Amino acid sequence: MNASYINLVKPLKSSKFWLLGIAAGLVAVHLNVTFRLGDANLLSINALFWLVVSLLVWRKHNSLSLESGILSSCLGAILIAAILLKITALTGSYFIRLSPFISAVGLALLASGWKGFKQYWQELLVLFFLGVPYVLLSSLIDISAFTAQFAAFILWYLGFDVSRQGVEVTFPKGGVEVYAGCSGLEGMTHLLGLAVLYLVMFPTDWTKKVLVPIVAVSVAFIVNGVRVALMAVLAASSNLEAFEYWHTGNGSAIFSMISVLIFGLFCLFLMRQEGTVNRDTGTF
Repeated sequence: MNASYINLVKPLKSSKFWLLGIAAGLVAVHLNVTFRLGDANLLSINALFWLVVSLLVWRKHNSLSLESGILSSCLGAILIAAILLKITALTGSYFIRLSPFISAVGLALLASGWKGFKQYWQELLVLFFLGVPYVLLSSLIDISAFTAQFAAFILWYLGFDVSRQGVEVTFPKGGVEVYAGCSGLEGMTHLLGLAVLYLVMFPTDWTKKVLVPIVAVSVAFIVNGVRVALMAVLAASSNLEAFEYWHTGNGSAIFSMISVLIFGLFCLFLMRQEGTVNRDTGTF
């Protein structure tokens, strides 16, 4: 048996090789199914979160304990198999949002069992906030009335003759009805997830750990409220083409980008502020 054959077969017998292959397959399937949904915002968010999780695992891959028991390995394999069987059926965005976290739990059990589960707390936390909060909150609460109230306040403050009744924002010649899909909850949970990414990648003090998520959710809510106010004005003016652009077209993605940009600038400000403090104390 020659040396080249041994060098080829050796990694194939390594548990790390198989775990890497399974993980890469799960990520590829998830991103492919997300792409087929046609939601560009969701696809970009998912890709970003998977990239960050991959970097987090790579940072500590040499120190990971890969010892799993029979029961935990079986449970992990069952979770992964269930994900692959269910997700390929494209049963809905809710399951697609939950599948990364479930996949990560299955992989952690398969790789390290219950004893080594805590090694992956950062990765599990990141993937939890990728989709679980939106699925839970959208099933429990509807913030449409608050969004409509905020949009009406913006228009009133700007001098428009506007009124609100429940989830309806109306002018004398028309208006809009704010449904759950336009309430901004999805954008709020996305920015909340980005806040968790920032806190995991750039550890900070407890004050900022509380402040960053609050700012993220607030920015998303305010920007979406401005979007709803704009759509109400367009609907009242019977400009349906512009209304559809800002409602379901590229205009909706533009407001999402604005939210991310504002939050990104806030995070950059915090990073520079902490850098200045560290230099002043001689710890930078």
